[in-house]
Amino acid sequence: MSQLPFFYIPDDVSAQEITLGEDTSRHVIQVLRMKTGEQLNLTDGKGQLITASITFDHKKHCKVVVVNRSNEPEVQPRTSIAISLLKNPSRFEWFLEKATEIGVREIIPLLTSRTEKEKFRADRMQTICISAMLQSRQCWLPVLHQPSSLDQVIHEASQPLKFIAHCEARPRAPLWQQDRSQDMLLLIGPEGDFTTAEIDHALDAGFIPVTLGNTRLRTETAGISGALQLSLR
Repeated sequence: MSQLPFFYIPDDVSAQEITLGEDTSRHVIQVLRMKTGEQLNLTDGKGQLITASITFDHKKHCKVVVVNRSNEPEVQPRTSIAISLLKNPSRFEWFLEKATEIGVREIIPLLTSRTEKEKFRADRMQTICISAMLQSRQCWLPVLHQPSSLDQVIHEASQPLKFIAHCEARPRAPLWQQDRSQDMLLLIGPEGDFTTAEIDHALDAGFIPVTLGNTRLRTETAGISGALQLSLR
């Protein structure tokens, strides 16, 4: 991918001429001071990469024409992480940013018995994911779900490979040693870990108990450690 300025457009990008949204137009024209004839990259966050040329350099309604259109393949297998919301929202936001950069494809904010924070600013969280996608120059935006209960996530999990990371003194295998050849889901608990009943529920549903290392990690650190270990090829 060339190092042209890179922007996200959530709308239909099938047209040959595209009018950029007001915020994007302002950034292109007023901040970057781009002019008619200059090129930029666009993505819809669903794998499409567009190189376009500015045809109308208006600060509110910048228009571009498509020069080249391609599709970036989605990384396989897909990694999904269900991770407890945190009392400190900035730490959860840090996780979202880094997980997006790593290439996690699905993020599920998790509500457990010990989850202390249940407020979820969906628009802000989505913006963080978009910024991280663009910064890392990817064309796939992770699917960010609304907060879901642990029971719901366990019941609806369809991934062939399902893991739960916990800290209880019972048999667990290192995550990085597990089979990673198919779509994967990893459960990460809150500060204070999952309850014994929650762990048992996941194990009964076919989740594999795993450890992320020899040290006890904060929730957001555990999420990133898990994402990295699952991304090993």
